[in-house]
Amino acid sequence: MAQESPKNSAAEIPVTSNGELEDSRERSFNRDLKHSLPVGLGLSETQITSHGFDSTKEGVIEAGPFQGSAASPISPVISPSNAAASRLAGQGSDLIIPTGGVRMQQKSGPVVLADEVKNPAMEKLELVRKWSLNTYKCTRQIISEKLGRGSRTVDLELEAQIDILRDNKKKYENILRLAQTLSTQLYQMVNTQRQLGDAFADLSLKSLELHEEFGYNADTQKLLAKNGDILLGAINFFIASVNTLVNKTIEDTLMTVKQYESARIEYDAYRTDLEELNLGPRDANTLPKIEQSQQLFQVHKEKYDKMRNDVSIKLKFLEENKVKVLHNQLVLFHNAIAAYFSGNQKQLEQTLKQFHIKLKTPGVDAPSWLEEQ
Repeated sequence: MAQESPKNSAAEIPVTSNGELEDSRERSFNRDLKHSLPVGLGLSETQITSHGFDSTKEGVIEAGPFQGSAASPISPVISPSNAAASRLAGQGSDLIIPTGGVRMQQKSGPVVLADEVKNPAMEKLELVRKWSLNTYKCTRQIISEKLGRGSRTVDLELEAQIDILRDNKKKYENILRLAQTLSTQLYQMVNTQRQLGDAFADLSLKSLELHEEFGYNADTQKLLAKNGDILLGAINFFIASVNTLVNKTIEDTLMTVKQYESARIEYDAYRTDLEELNLGPRDANTLPKIEQSQQLFQVHKEKYDKMRNDVSIKLKFLEENKVKVLHNQLVLFHNAIAAYFSGNQKQLEQTLKQFHIKLKTPGVDAPSWLEEQ
């Protein structure tokens, strides 16, 4: 019995007498075909040829050498028999067989069309454009005013009040610096008197012949140190109140003044722009610009009027608050200084009680959290 010649890289598929593939063997072939292809071997490497039912190569798959790159595979050329092609076409939902050839592809998932999202970059670009245009107009207005070419809106009464406020702020800051210097020097003097009193007291115990003299001086220095602590508390209270007035209350009003001045510059810039457009020709091109400039001018005019009203109100309340605060603090400062240098300890202590000033006892630390419970 003669041996059949082996066929390289081929397999025969038996067919039935009517020319169709046997179902069980065909399923096994299709399954083995998917799993037996080596990794890296695409469909472009496989060729299925069929020359009719009488040919000995019907249903034979011939594998040739791989050609082309993995990134750009060559389109497969598959020529199955009619029966095999129909079976492959109906095998699964993940196979697509276009006309003119068999090409296997995996279907992608469902495509969801999202709504068009507003581009945030365009919004930022528009904000930058508006800011640049506004900055250009304001800068041009400031330069024109400094050169004496441009006109500016001036509220004479309000401007006079703002100038007085700024001048008073400088004077109050000078008083604050001097009071802080006095407090520092007084603290050093009181500390020196306290140490001197301790030294006198020590010598009073060790020098029996000068016991009384050292004792008198020790008592005097300790009394002066005590009165100095009371005066120091009054001065520090005065400093804290004036500091709040100058660096918080007045500074807050001046911040509103700065906003008012910025609004005034913007108002004058857009007013000048509108005046220049009104002096020019009126045609189809300039009328929309004039209308837009009129709208912007009205917006900045309302902002300017609002800021001017805010500044007027704040200046009024600041004046009332300033008079009330400085009246009490100046009375405190005067009474404390007069009582200290006149040696009236009772009047000095009464002054602190009048203004509800509590002194911290020197040398006594704050109570611990256990003592506060």
